[in-house]
Amino acid sequence: MGMLTGVPRTVRLLAFGAFFNAMVSFTFVYLFVYLTGPRGLSVPQAGLLTGIGGVGLVAGNFTGGWFGDRYGHRRMLLLGACVGGAVLVALPVLPLPALYAVLPLAQYATGVVRAANSALVAVSVPGGRRRQSFALTRFASNGGFTVGPPLGALIAARFSYDWLFLVDGAGTLLFACYAARILPARGTAHSRPAPPPPGTPGLWRELRAGPAVPVLLAAIVCVDLVYRQQYSTLPVFLADHGHGTAFYGWLIAVNGGVILCLELPAAHALRARAPLGIVGTGLLFVGAGYALLIPGAGAAFAVLMMVSLTLGEILYKTTATAYVADQAPPHAQGRFQSLYAGASISGQVLAPPLGGALYATAPALLWPACAVLAGLAGCAVLAARRLPVPAGPVPAARRPDAETGSPARPRSG
Repeated sequence: MGMLTGVPRTVRLLAFGAFFNAMVSFTFVYLFVYLTGPRGLSVPQAGLLTGIGGVGLVAGNFTGGWFGDRYGHRRMLLLGACVGGAVLVALPVLPLPALYAVLPLAQYATGVVRAANSALVAVSVPGGRRRQSFALTRFASNGGFTVGPPLGALIAARFSYDWLFLVDGAGTLLFACYAARILPARGTAHSRPAPPPPGTPGLWRELRAGPAVPVLLAAIVCVDLVYRQQYSTLPVFLADHGHGTAFYGWLIAVNGGVILCLELPAAHALRARAPLGIVGTGLLFVGAGYALLIPGAGAAFAVLMMVSLTLGEILYKTTATAYVADQAPPHAQGRFQSLYAGASISGQVLAPPLGGALYATAPALLWPACAVLAGLAGCAVLAARRLPVPAGPVPAARRPDAETGSPARPRSG
């Protein structure tokens, strides 16, 4: 239990909700099969519709925190969950043309929930102490995603694919009820945020005040494009080299298993280390993982690749999320979390078309390009440690104490 020391009760309850919500959110895994099977779409049509849904997801991540800063993160979490759940319940009976509008709406609502959940964790924990809280919510979500797809397969096999959407939608609505119960309607952390004081600079000036944050966000976009090749071009590469679907499934299981075993202990052990060094090292691990595929597609290379990729994910994802939260001024916490959430999911839209195009035209260049791009992103974050600290009064969350992850000490005088 020492790993959870300092994690507030609200965050623990949010983590349980994240586990349940992730467990029932299995429709995205089987969406392509549903569209090409029961719905009768061609592969290109299903790809287009899935891509449009992905755009909705990214847009929801980018804007959910902005709305939360204005109207309240609790309110946006509940609204997103209610809209998403209602749409999923209705989706099986909607005509096919309606899916082009409804599916992006459902994905947009999912993105809003994701951004609002991150913002709620950020505002519930003091600056400099957020890593373990974010690690707990990621651990819970990954645990739910580990259970969810097999459960979805059982439901589809026992009943039908329509039942996947019914269960997912009903579960999302139940999650909304749970969140409404555990999150107080009033209180500084969850009610509508106070407006920023007069003369508060805009978001771009806030970002420029902490120049490492834009560098980090750009690096996350680059590495997410690389990271998500494991869900698009990697299975094609493995199949082209004689590895079946079962082998790919075991690789993904390695990813989930290592995360569940090491994410919380790593966050606890590294809690006092400077965050940008951890993030940069994690991005280098991602690049090194894909570099292991350059010599060949043997089983040992593939397993080592996944282990390196997962270690990098453990190092950079939680730490980067907490760092962005620590750099955000109180009135813009949601916007900063939205920027990070959008950057961290951008590969879902960018990775399949860009990686697929490169693999189709020059397959031998894909993994070297991935390794170089992630390596450059890691080096950029490591170099950002030397960027100048802004002059003038600095919010507590931006002082060096918060940057090292240690508890903030009172200022003298």
